[in-house]
Amino acid sequence: MRRLILAVAFGVVASSCVAQKHSPPKAEPVARVGVTTKVFHPAAARNWRGAEKKELDCTVWYPAIDTAVETRQFIGAPDSPQFEAGMAMPHAEFAPSLDGFPLILLSHGTGGSAEQMAWLGTALARSGYIAVAVNHPGNNAHEVYTPEGFALWWERATDLSEVLDGMLADEAFGPRIDKTRVAAAGFSLGGYTVLELAGAQTDISEFFNLCGAKPDAPGPGAPRPDADTTVCHVPEMDGMGNVDQVLAAARKTSGESLARSGESFRDRRVKAVFAIAPALGFTLTPESLKSIKTPVAIVVGSADRIAVARDNADYVRAYVRGAREAVLPGVRHYTFLDSCTAEAKAKLGVYCADNEGVNRDAIHAEVAAEAVTFFDRALQMK
Repeated sequence: MRRLILAVAFGVVASSCVAQKHSPPKAEPVARVGVTTKVFHPAAARNWRGAEKKELDCTVWYPAIDTAVETRQFIGAPDSPQFEAGMAMPHAEFAPSLDGFPLILLSHGTGGSAEQMAWLGTALARSGYIAVAVNHPGNNAHEVYTPEGFALWWERATDLSEVLDGMLADEAFGPRIDKTRVAAAGFSLGGYTVLELAGAQTDISEFFNLCGAKPDAPGPGAPRPDADTTVCHVPEMDGMGNVDQVLAAARKTSGESLARSGESFRDRRVKAVFAIAPALGFTLTPESLKSIKTPVAIVVGSADRIAVARDNADYVRAYVRGAREAVLPGVRHYTFLDSCTAEAKAKLGVYCADNEGVNRDAIHAEVAAEAVTFFDRALQMK
């Protein structure tokens, strides 16, 4: 019955989104950017998803003083960087302000890293926001991937809530944050994560029943013969085994987490969420999506074959009252990663491959402007 309702909803929403004329907003950068790292050690017991490190590593971008000397930042070894991570000055002094800065929590995609949100984090900081991205335990590029890191995806929201606690308590950042103006943005599985913070709840059977029965299933809707992956196995999961094996490993260590997968992880301190190419949207229950009162904006590429809009962005938009969805023509899923260096383009395949005519830097600028305008409005900045 749920699938029938879903199909009807898509018939209305998808057509309206495609027909929508997309004109990006304009954001006026006002600050230089500082960047630093933070490590938070949550005091309460929590699920670390099999990760060796029992801490939350974060990258923070923030408005810096006018005299800050920005340099180009990179991800990867100094002699062979793979991604560009924006312009910023490490450990720069804060820009002076009589008021607190709004804070945006950032969540990376499956197997990614905090730095992969640099294109958005630096843009937010340049527009007067503090932005903090976390490496999700067991599911980030700096550590060995774990089955729990892939299987217990609802736990990611707890990472962001813990980071928010840490930032507010931090002696350097805490006094500079406006606690009444906190929001979140995420890419791919990070898009799902921020929707959780808004109140979305998960039905894990939607994923495990589908992928246990049909590991090569293209998605919960109609077949997609043009898909270059499946919802059940993304490129980052290479070597992790099939879905049943991943779930079996998680059951051995994390039965308690699996039992509470359908609970609410809403954080009432988060006042707006911006989901970029959200993944696993079809696992979110219609009832929980209908109950969301937090402002929601969604951006997705029309050529996304990893988190296809029909099963994710369109589905969420169909149930969240007032949610806005922008569809970017020709944009693929990994276009929302940081821009690749020439060396990476020759080695990293799908992660650096954009459709002809699509300029990744231009897409980043456009989406960042969308995010700034959305957060300015939702947090009543202007």
